[in-house]
Amino acid sequence: MRRFFADAESVLGSPVRNLVTILLFVGTVMVLATLAYMAAGWSFSDASYMVLLTVYTVGYREIRPIDTSYLHAVTVATMVLGCTGMILLTSALVQFLTVLQLRQIFGANRMQSRIDKLSGHAIICGYGRIGVMLAHDLAKAGMPLVIIEREPGRLAEIEAAGHLCIAGDATDEDVLVTAGIARARVLATVLPNDAANVFITLSARNLNLELEIIARGEAPTTERKLLRAGAHQVVMPTHIGAERIARMILFPASTDLAANGRLDQARRDLGELGLDLELVRAGEGAAMSSLTVGEAERQGGGAFFIVQIRRGEEAIARPASDERIQVGDEVMVLVRDSGATARKLFTTKADNRVGRARY
Repeated sequence: MRRFFADAESVLGSPVRNLVTILLFVGTVMVLATLAYMAAGWSFSDASYMVLLTVYTVGYREIRPIDTSYLHAVTVATMVLGCTGMILLTSALVQFLTVLQLRQIFGANRMQSRIDKLSGHAIICGYGRIGVMLAHDLAKAGMPLVIIEREPGRLAEIEAAGHLCIAGDATDEDVLVTAGIARARVLATVLPNDAANVFITLSARNLNLELEIIARGEAPTTERKLLRAGAHQVVMPTHIGAERIARMILFPASTDLAANGRLDQARRDLGELGLDLELVRAGEGAAMSSLTVGEAERQGGGAFFIVQIRRGEEAIARPASDERIQVGDEVMVLVRDSGATARKLFTTKADNRVGRARY
């Protein structure tokens, strides 16, 4: 079909270029004809009115007598060139509108045909900031996906990025069916509207009982609603951002390591076992700075395990239980319990609270 449009444009010319060229031609004829009548002593209003009557073939009557050879020539030229230009303009408009409609029809059909062939794909509802990043990462990983978006501007961005998309409201079950929800493996609804995400989750769960659903939530009370509606996981971007900032404030050493990427893989592997890896600095007044490794682990009640101590340039792997933690040491800790018991020892003797998280 793309080859067909290319061949048609090579023969007929670009619809837009044809339309612009003919508009310029008609405009030029009308301006020159008006000036020609004015040169014969006509006023601008009479001249322009006569040109419009002639070009649009209305022909009520002559504004003034056409009684000279000059006026006869001007009128004949206006009729021939003006009427020809209007015929060409009508043809160009028809060509332009037809090509637009055909491209829309065949483009949508081609897109739907590709979607109908998908199985085990991901459906993303919404193409905002989170949707853009999610689609990019899934596409990079080779995961087939379909994006549902109703904003025309964003639809153009989706097509430019090479993703399959459907124009419509994801709260409409028919749109979800068109996206192949019966064959999909996972649906991610990442709209900034909690009510819409709950409604989409309910609809998706009714349409596919085996579908994995990941939903975005903004308000804390929405998490429970989304889980009851059928979501497997709920992501709270606001809380994730707050906890990340809190981690940067309370654990600057581990933040630096994470930025360098050295702990990323270890944390991913340990995360599957419910564990986390932190690098904390024993500051002045911190509870752990006055304890041995064994004492710190016993006071933690098994919530953490010290795997390494960095003291200046020296790195003490698997430190002995009688190794005393000194002020300024960087201690790598394997955390099993994210409760306040372990966090108190990592920072100060006071219990710190940031948002919903306790440290």
